[in-house]
Amino acid sequence: MEVVQNVNALISTGEYSRLFAVVHFASRQWKVTNEDLILIENHIEADCGDRIRLEKVLLVGGDDFTLIGRPLLGRDLIRVEATVIEKTESWPRVHFRFKRRKRYRRTRINVQPQTVLRINTIEIAPALA
Repeated sequence: MEVVQNVNALISTGEYSRLFAVVHFASRQWKVTNEDLILIENHIEADCGDRIRLEKVLLVGGDDFTLIGRPLLGRDLIRVEATVIEKTESWPRVHFRFKRRKRYRRTRINVQPQTVLRINTIEIAPALA
Protein backbone atom coordinates (compact mmCIF):
# COMPACT_ATOMS: atom_id res chain seq x y z
CA MET A 1 0.00 0.00 0.00
CA GLU A 2 2.87 2.36 0.69
CA VAL A 3 4.20 1.86 -2.83
CA VAL A 4 0.78 2.63 -4.33
CA GLN A 5 0.56 5.79 -2.23
CA ASN A 6 4.00 6.93 -3.40
CA VAL A 7 3.11 6.31 -7.05
CA ASN A 8 -0.25 8.10 -6.58
CA ALA A 9 1.59 11.09 -5.10
CA LEU A 10 3.96 11.21 -8.09
CA ILE A 11 1.11 10.91 -10.60
CA SER A 12 -1.18 13.46 -8.92
CA THR A 13 1.55 16.11 -8.72
CA GLY A 14 2.87 15.31 -12.20
CA GLU A 15 6.46 15.02 -10.95
CA TYR A 16 7.32 12.01 -13.07
CA SER A 17 9.81 12.10 -15.92
CA ARG A 18 9.20 11.22 -19.55
CA LEU A 19 6.85 8.25 -19.73
CA PHE A 20 7.45 5.15 -21.81
CA ALA A 21 5.01 2.38 -22.65
CA VAL A 22 5.14 -1.12 -24.09
CA VAL A 23 2.23 -1.58 -26.49
CA HIS A 24 1.10 -4.63 -28.41
CA PHE A 25 0.21 -3.61 -31.96
CA ALA A 26 0.30 -5.44 -35.29
CA SER A 27 1.37 -8.74 -33.65
CA ARG A 28 4.46 -7.16 -32.12
CA GLN A 29 5.44 -5.39 -28.93
CA TRP A 30 6.84 -1.87 -29.19
CA LYS A 31 8.56 0.19 -26.50
CA VAL A 32 7.54 3.77 -27.25
CA THR A 33 7.85 7.27 -25.80
CA ASN A 34 6.49 10.63 -26.94
CA GLU A 35 7.35 11.66 -30.52
CA ASP A 36 8.64 8.18 -31.48
CA LEU A 37 8.24 6.90 -35.02
CA ILE A 38 7.42 3.22 -35.51
CA LEU A 39 7.36 1.39 -38.82
CA ILE A 40 4.69 -1.29 -38.97
CA GLU A 41 4.87 -3.87 -41.73
CA ASN A 42 1.13 -4.08 -41.97
CA HIS A 43 -1.82 -2.29 -43.54
CA ILE A 44 -3.95 -0.19 -41.19
CA GLU A 45 -7.46 0.89 -42.10
CA ALA A 46 -6.86 4.49 -40.96
CA ASP A 47 -5.93 7.17 -43.50
CA CYS A 48 -2.85 9.39 -43.37
CA GLY A 49 -3.26 12.08 -40.73
CA ASP A 50 -5.77 10.10 -38.66
CA ARG A 51 -5.22 9.79 -34.92
CA ILE A 52 -5.57 6.29 -33.50
CA ARG A 53 -5.47 4.97 -29.95
CA LEU A 54 -3.23 2.04 -29.06
CA GLU A 55 -5.32 0.13 -26.54
CA LYS A 56 -3.24 -2.94 -25.68
CA VAL A 57 -0.78 -1.40 -23.24
CA LEU A 58 1.32 -3.97 -21.39
CA LEU A 59 3.51 -1.68 -19.29
CA VAL A 60 3.99 2.01 -18.57
CA GLY A 61 6.63 3.74 -16.51
CA GLY A 62 9.09 6.53 -15.93
CA ASP A 63 12.30 6.95 -13.96
CA ASP A 64 10.66 6.47 -10.56
CA PHE A 65 7.91 3.90 -11.14
CA THR A 66 6.67 1.20 -13.49
CA LEU A 67 3.13 -0.12 -13.81
CA ILE A 68 2.88 -3.65 -15.19
CA GLY A 69 -0.36 -5.08 -16.53
CA ARG A 70 -1.43 -8.66 -16.01
CA PRO A 71 -1.59 -9.05 -19.01
CA LEU A 72 -2.87 -5.55 -19.96
CA LEU A 73 -3.30 -2.25 -18.18
CA GLY A 74 -6.86 -0.89 -18.05
CA ARG A 75 -8.15 1.41 -20.78
CA ASP A 76 -9.13 3.98 -18.16
CA LEU A 77 -5.63 3.99 -16.60
CA ILE A 78 -3.40 4.71 -19.60
CA ARG A 79 -3.95 6.41 -22.96
CA VAL A 80 -1.48 6.09 -25.85
CA GLU A 81 -2.33 8.02 -29.03
CA ALA A 82 -0.60 7.92 -32.40
CA THR A 83 -0.95 9.59 -35.80
CA VAL A 84 -0.65 7.79 -39.12
CA ILE A 85 2.17 9.62 -40.90
CA GLU A 86 2.76 7.61 -44.06
CA LYS A 87 1.42 4.55 -45.84
CA THR A 88 3.79 2.96 -48.33
CA GLU A 89 5.26 -0.32 -49.52
CA SER A 90 8.57 -1.90 -48.67
CA TRP A 91 11.35 -2.32 -51.16
CA PRO A 92 11.08 -5.56 -53.19
CA ARG A 93 12.58 -8.58 -51.43
CA VAL A 94 13.69 -11.31 -53.80
CA HIS A 95 13.23 -14.90 -52.63
CA PHE A 96 15.29 -17.17 -54.90
CA ARG A 97 15.42 -20.97 -54.77
CA PHE A 98 17.83 -22.97 -56.89
CA LYS A 99 18.94 -26.60 -57.19
CA ARG A 100 22.04 -27.17 -59.18
CA ARG A 101 22.06 -29.55 -62.16
CA LYS A 102 18.27 -30.09 -61.86
CA ARG A 103 16.91 -27.20 -63.97
CA TYR A 104 15.06 -25.92 -60.93
CA ARG A 105 14.88 -22.19 -60.35
CA ARG A 106 12.11 -20.23 -58.62
CA THR A 107 12.04 -16.49 -58.04
CA ARG A 108 9.44 -14.80 -55.90
CA ILE A 109 9.34 -11.07 -55.18
CA ASN A 110 7.68 -9.89 -51.96
CA VAL A 111 6.45 -6.34 -51.44
CA GLN A 112 5.00 -5.68 -47.97
CA PRO A 113 2.66 -2.78 -47.12
CA GLN A 114 4.10 -0.48 -44.46
CA THR A 115 2.65 2.16 -42.15
CA VAL A 116 4.59 4.79 -40.22
CA LEU A 117 3.08 5.93 -36.90
CA ARG A 118 4.13 8.85 -34.71
CA ILE A 119 3.37 8.46 -31.01
CA ASN A 120 1.72 11.73 -29.93
CA THR A 121 0.95 11.34 -26.25
CA ILE A 122 1.27 8.87 -23.40
CA GLU A 123 -1.11 9.97 -20.65
CA ILE A 124 -1.71 8.35 -17.31
CA ALA A 125 -4.84 8.63 -15.14
CA PRO A 126 -4.72 11.07 -12.19
CA ALA A 127 -4.72 8.29 -9.57
CA LEU A 128 -4.44 4.51 -9.33
CA ALA A 129 -7.27 2.41 -7.99
